[in-house]
Amino acid sequence: MESVKIGIVGTGGISHIHGKQLGELKNARIVAIADPNMGNRDTFIKSFNLDSIAQFDDHLDMLENIPMDAVLICSPHTLHYKQAMDAINHNCHVLIEKPMACSLEEAEHLIEIAKKANRVLQVSYQRHFEPAFLYIREAISSGTIGNLTSVTASLYQDWKHLTTGTWRQYPSLSGGGMLMDSGSHIVDVLLWTTGLKPIEVESKIEQHHTPVEQDSFTSIRFENNVVAGLNIVGNAPCWHETYVFCGENGAIFFDNGKIVLRLNGKEPVIPELPQQTTNSDKSFIDAILGHHNVMVPGDFAKEVVKLTERIYQSAGYKSITSIQ
Repeated sequence: MESVKIGIVGTGGISHIHGKQLGELKNARIVAIADPNMGNRDTFIKSFNLDSIAQFDDHLDMLENIPMDAVLICSPHTLHYKQAMDAINHNCHVLIEKPMACSLEEAEHLIEIAKKANRVLQVSYQRHFEPAFLYIREAISSGTIGNLTSVTASLYQDWKHLTTGTWRQYPSLSGGGMLMDSGSHIVDVLLWTTGLKPIEVESKIEQHHTPVEQDSFTSIRFENNVVAGLNIVGNAPCWHETYVFCGENGAIFFDNGKIVLRLNGKEPVIPELPQQTTNSDKSFIDAILGHHNVMVPGDFAKEVVKLTERIYQSAGYKSITSIQ
């Protein structure tokens, strides 16, 4: 396979990041798009000079009429499961925007079907490719700060204001609120950097008079007696992302992209980070072509879905939690 032929389902805002990254690859080619919103399709086509590609209202029409090797899913959350299933059943590899699915049941079924079909199933958690988070993960696993003892992970965003009137505040399409959406990236970081499994989960949630949850404050006890606080706040004035990873010998502080390493009794160190070498789209194509293993596989992304579901359940929040 010299060039991977790709169809895109959903051509809203996030698809443009993928369009740019795919356009930089010589071994990938967008051949079709599907979106019920004609305006979204037209904007995407004009943005990337794709006038010659096929476009459809419905993803099934695209799958049945255009030969392709892979499908990128950028649609509302509750549509991910069926669209991914349909793509796999049409013998396509699949890259899904976060979250992988809206329930553990859906995630497990997708993994099972993809394995049976021998198709690549990857989820687009971009922090797995960013040098800052690769550094944090390596520092924790190599014992730079000693055995991990606690983590705080927080995201603040003006999500409530930005999503008013959009599908993100319609539970039938979003499957949840800020936690299911932007917060999914923070749950991903918490699980991926530490490599730990949550044992106990307790959460409080506030909707602020909207159809979906905006703020969630969660305490987690991981294995090895590591305690964590996960704070996802959608009712805030701006974006602010911060983590503190404490160990027996020191801590790593991340604040809006800036990292500081503090070891006990020593001066703070700002690590030198390498340049980023890949991303979700490049790694997906490389995995299809057999250049390396899937870097964000369904088996891992399922754990993000599982913890998200546990947080909602702990708070008594009713999200979309079963196969549609």
